Order: sequence, then structure tokens, then C-alpha cells
Amino acid sequence: MPIYTAPTRDTRFVVNEMLDLASYGNLPGFEHATPDMIDTVINEAGKFCAEVLAPLNKSGDEEGCTRHEDGSVTTPKGFKEAFEQYRESGWGTISSPEEFGGQGMPHVLGFVVEEFMATSNQAFAMYPGLTTGAISALIAKGSDEQKATYLPKMIAAEWLGTMNLTEPHCGTDLGMIRTKAEPNGDGSYAITGTKIFISAGEHDLTENIIHLVLAKTPGAPDSTKGISLFVVPKFLVNDDGSLGDRNAVSCGSIEHKMGIHANSTCVLNYDGAKGWMVGEENKGLAAMFIMMNAARLGVGIQGLGQAEVAYQNAVAYALDRRQGRALTGPAEPEAKADPIFVHPDVRRMLMDAKAFTEGQRALCLWAALLVDLTHKAPTEEERAESDLILGLLTPVIKGYGTDKGYEVATNMQQVFGGHGYVEEWGMSQFVRDARITQIYEGTNGVQAMDLCGRKLAQNGGAGIQAFFKLVGEEIAAAKGDETLAPLAEALEKALAQHQAATMWFMQNAMANPNNLGAGAHNYMHIMGIVTLGYMWLRMAKVAKTALAGSPDDPAFYQAKLATARYYMDRYLPDAGALRRKLEAGSDSMMALGEEAFQTAA
Repeated sequence: MPIYTAPTRDTRFVVNEMLDLASYGNLPGFEHATPDMIDTVINEAGKFCAEVLAPLNKSGDEEGCTRHEDGSVTTPKGFKEAFEQYRESGWGTISSPEEFGGQGMPHVLGFVVEEFMATSNQAFAMYPGLTTGAISALIAKGSDEQKATYLPKMIAAEWLGTMNLTEPHCGTDLGMIRTKAEPNGDGSYAITGTKIFISAGEHDLTENIIHLVLAKTPGAPDSTKGISLFVVPKFLVNDDGSLGDRNAVSCGSIEHKMGIHANSTCVLNYDGAKGWMVGEENKGLAAMFIMMNAARLGVGIQGLGQAEVAYQNAVAYALDRRQGRALTGPAEPEAKADPIFVHPDVRRMLMDAKAFTEGQRALCLWAALLVDLTHKAPTEEERAESDLILGLLTPVIKGYGTDKGYEVATNMQQVFGGHGYVEEWGMSQFVRDARITQIYEGTNGVQAMDLCGRKLAQNGGAGIQAFFKLVGEEIAAAKGDETLAPLAEALEKALAQHQAATMWFMQNAMANPNNLGAGAHNYMHIMGIVTLGYMWLRMAKVAKTALAGSPDDPAFYQAKLATARYYMDRYLPDAGALRRKLEAGSDSMMALGEEAFQTAA
């Protein structure tokens, strides 16, 4: 049976020591995040996820969801009871606004809960997961009436939300959507069309589901400039807040997927369902992007989550499984064989996983802090810079984070050898569940193009320049320290590769846009490598300082320094190889005609 322990010690290190969350106590909402409250949230969330959600992960995968003849959907055994505990404990309210019933604490703590949930049971976490993005969209673009009607119930997890973009004939190219919104004459619209791949589109966890739906009004431009956003509840809401008639939206089927079986991914049919426009007409895509950006950060956390749980199980197996002898001589001469943990190739995979998961956790929680600073930093300049860097990091966290998360999950399966391919050990599920993270909320190719085609050039390149400045300052400060200098010098070389790749794009992408497209994925990985290097340098600095003060657990901080050295030795050199791939351009990639790809008889 797979195991899971919430990484509470490492999380406290990032939140309390690296980010120093207590130092932001002068900002709105941060005053609630006292040291005692931070520890309580981390420890209790870890306990809930390990004891309640993790035991349902394998059984939920095996049972899946059931669609009934009336279109209703039943979640796997135990999910409804677990969701009641989630709701009653208020885990969904952590970082939501107090004016609508939330606790108003920093998003950093909300991300902590999100990671633990995604790691212990990704399919379960997806039910409330998109609700957070829906709440953000309604707060930013909804009318006062819409906010009053939906937000308190959604924040309290009495109702959940969905995001409806994709249709059978179009995914990324949303300008092609066919779902129509016809005015009813009373301020509402009749929504007609079919949406697919709708996560948590129908279920039995809450009494109402609030769908946010992209559709086109009559005469709207036949492009992304003609998209509007609508709120369409499963049950209509009466003036007094009670539920009224069932709306004309139904689950046509549940997709049969490779993984996340316990989440109901639905085909939703809208047959003149009543909905209300959110924000301005033909401005729906901008409103939906508020939700999508939140979801993309959430998916990056899912990539971390599947890597973390796969890593934990692989470590336990490697310490228990005996095979062969250590290359330097028997590690345990009294036994017939040594644990496979002693073999360098097994250690390579485990160290790769440890370096990634701890680095990605630090990155995700730093991004959460940037979410808060974007809205609450004391000066406009600080808010603007936080927003620029967050926008730049979002596709990296989603794209690089899930590429590496899937890679780690498969490598941890490899540690098990043949047992990793047998369902009873649970490694197959981690790999299958991790795979979707590279696909949904915009495939990782789309993330790479978002980073390179949009984010690099925004505001005249202000975001990437601010990022380079941050990393450069951290390197310069560390160079004067004997322990940190080798780490800083290694990161400096990788940063130079990143800067050179950026310059190559500036010089070559305008003349031939295919050069940008051909190198975007490589560039995203270069930036991911450098960003995690930046996280590891910051963590190494904190660890060195802690060791100088005789901490209670010196082994924890010594492991941080050792893992930082491993990351700099084994991850950073890849930046140079990726840059050379990027600089190869697009000529050889685009040279062959379609006929060359067809298999001859």
C-alpha cells in the first residue's frame, strides 16, 4: 500500500526561514499569519491529507466515478465524507477574502494546503481546486449581485465551481468556440452548446455547482475578441439565496482517462441554460485568464505533488529492497545483499527527485508570496514588479514543473524495477496522474510559447530584466562567502546561458518566428533550471546561517547544503546544452515536407 507523509518540516523551513513570512506582518492579511497560526495550518493540513485523503487515493483510482441514467454522478466511496471534513474544517477559506467569509490569510498558506492535497489525492483536490480560480474571476469581474449570490457559498465550499472552455472541435484556439449565448430579455442569457474535459463538471459533493462558461453573443466577432464569460449555476438561485429549479445543463458522459479516475471529467451539454454575463461583453477571455492563471499555478503544484509522493515511496522501497552489493564493498556484510539505496544509479534518481521537489516547493511558495505582494505590497512599484515576475514565472511553474514532475514520477517507478509496473505498489497511479499535468490548463508547448512569445516582451522586457536582477544580486551577495561561493559561481554560469538564450531570441525570432517556436520549450527549461538554482542558493544561505547558530536539527540543514551542491553540479550544466539546441534554430526542424512523415508501404 502506498505511503504519504506531509513534508511539514521542509514546508516550515521555506515559509518561516526562506520566505520569512512573519516579516510581512505589516501588510493586510499577514497579521493573521502569526508563527503559531502558520505552524497550526501546516501541521493540521498535513495531518488531514495524510490521514483522510491519502487512504482514499488508491481506492478512488480503482473505483472511479459513476454516471447514472439521469445524468448525475457519484464520486468514489469515502469522497463525500472526506469532503464534508474538508468543508467543516474550512480548508478552502484559508486565503479567501474576509468580506465573503474567508480567513483572509496569505496565499502562501493556501498553497501549502493545495500542495498537501494534490500530493495525497490529486483527483480529490481537483474538486475544490478550480473553485479558487472561479472565485478570483468573480471577485475581479463579477457584479456586486453576482459576488453576493455566489462567493460566500463557494468560499465556504458549500458550492463548487468549474471552468468551461474546451469544445469538441477546439481547445487552445478559443476563437473557434461555437457555444451561443442568446439574450432572454431580462438580463440573463440562454446558453447552448457542448463543453468537454470539464473537471468536476458533475458530482455529489455539493448541492450546487457554479459553471463559468465561455460563449459568444449574437453578432460577436468570430475570433477571441468575440468571447464573453457567463456564470451558469447547476441549480438556479432564488432571491433569498435558496436553490430553485434545475438549470438546463447536464452531464452527457464521463471521459475514460489514463489517470485521475476519481475526478469526474465531464462532457457538459447546455440546452438553453440560464446564465448571466460576467464583466463586459466580448471581454470574456481576459476574465477567464484570471481563472486560468490561478489554475496553471495549481497544476504546477500538482506536478510537484506527484513527484513528492512517488519520491517518498521510492525512498522507502530503496531502503528495504536488497539486491547486489555496494561497488565499494558490502555495506551490510552480515546480510546476503545490500539495500539498493547504496547503488549510485538508484541514488542518482533519488537525488534528482529530492533536488527537484524541494526546489519546486520553494518556487511555488515564493510565487504564492508574489501573488500576495502583487495586491498588498506597500508601494505601487513593488506591486508592479511582483506582478511582472509572477506573470513570467507562471508558465515556468506549470510547464517546467510538470515536465520534471512527470520525469521524477517515472524515475521513482524505475527504482521499484518490475514491482513499479505492478498496480498493487501504487507507482503506476502516480505516473498516470502526473501525466495529465503536462496537458491540461494549456499544454506545456503552449506554456513555452506564452513565456517566450508574450511574457518576455511584455513591458519592453521589464519582467525578465527584473528577474535577472534578482538572481544576479543573490549571486553577488553569496560570492563573498566561502561556503556559498562555489554554488553562486555555478549559478552565475547558468544565468549567463539564460541571458545568452534571451539575447539570441531577440536577434533571431523577429526575422523568423519559427526560431522562437522551435526553441521555446528549451528556453522554458533553461529558465526552470535557473529559477530552481536561485531557490537553492537562497535555501543554502538560510541553511548556512542556521548551522552557525547551533540548531536543534543540524542534519536537516546539512542536507540542505548537500542537496544544493548536488543541484548545482547535476542540474545547472543542462542550461548550456539547452541553449545550444535553441540556437540551432528552426531550419532542420521545419525542413521536411508532410510526405516525409508518412510511413511507406
